[in-house]
Amino acid sequence: MKQRVVSGMRPTGRLHIGHFHGVLENWIRIQEEFDCFFFVADWHSLTTEYADTAGIRDNIREMVLDWVAFGLDPAKCLVFRQSLVPHHAELNLILSMITPVSWLERCPTYKEMQENLEAKDLSTFGFLGYPVLMAADIILYKATRVPVGQDQLPHLEITREIARRFNHLYGRVFPEPEALLTETPKLLGLDGRKMSKSYGNSIYLSDTAEDTTKKVLSMMTDPARIRRTDPGEPDVCVAFNLHRIYVPQEKLDEIVPACRNAAIGCVECKRVLAACMNERLAPCRAKRVELAANPGFVDDLLRDGSQKASLTSDAVMAEARAALKI
Repeated sequence: MKQRVVSGMRPTGRLHIGHFHGVLENWIRIQEEFDCFFFVADWHSLTTEYADTAGIRDNIREMVLDWVAFGLDPAKCLVFRQSLVPHHAELNLILSMITPVSWLERCPTYKEMQENLEAKDLSTFGFLGYPVLMAADIILYKATRVPVGQDQLPHLEITREIARRFNHLYGRVFPEPEALLTETPKLLGLDGRKMSKSYGNSIYLSDTAEDTTKKVLSMMTDPARIRRTDPGEPDVCVAFNLHRIYVPQEKLDEIVPACRNAAIGCVECKRVLAACMNERLAPCRAKRVELAANPGFVDDLLRDGSQKASLTSDAVMAEARAALKI
């Protein structure tokens, strides 16, 4: 039997190309190799956005449209919504009873997010305990592998420790999931910072070709190249981090020496990039428009997927309750 993979994404709305190359592209690849459960982590969004929930439903719809339009296949993986499977909450409650507070306080993201999101009050029980909910999400389906980047290994280790503690106290029910290490390239946004919705520097998967071209033409390039006649250096050019992804190698072999010899200007170079991006993204964008024309598509998909996920989670929770003797 295939090993089982579980992973989720918080519903923040439309995805940008950083999300695609950082997470979604890996999901699309591994759905061919593993038994995959991919979920909308809407309860997780409450850990930081509890004061403003008005946009969550729309954000879920936009995100799932991107998932499916750009390659996630519900016939090859299970796509569902966390809050439609109540067992997530039940197991989260049980695991919270056995998880030491010290494990949560040492989580690398805990203090980091508190410092970076000073405008929000994150001194809540839910925010401190989000690694417990994350552990419940994963072990509820007896996942054996979890796709993570190198920097996320400490988070996965907390899940492993919680599963281990449950098994030690009550008997072996949950496997300790192993990391499925994935590459998560850091894409630079239009202004040279990490691509992020909060920075307003993103190119979205659902942008039109015209919007994409306009954004690409506004991107920073080599800051030392002031005039058209100045030689450029692709390795320090902000736009070139996207050239490496979207422009064919034979074209790159022409652009790199031309840039360094000032034989091509930045505007011309970025027009090549925009054309290549639009050509590659066009089929998926067209599919997204088609899917979005059906207003019930996302709700139906998540309802059906959540019902199927519940069949698995119900059996696992029966084992957990038996082990607890309650």
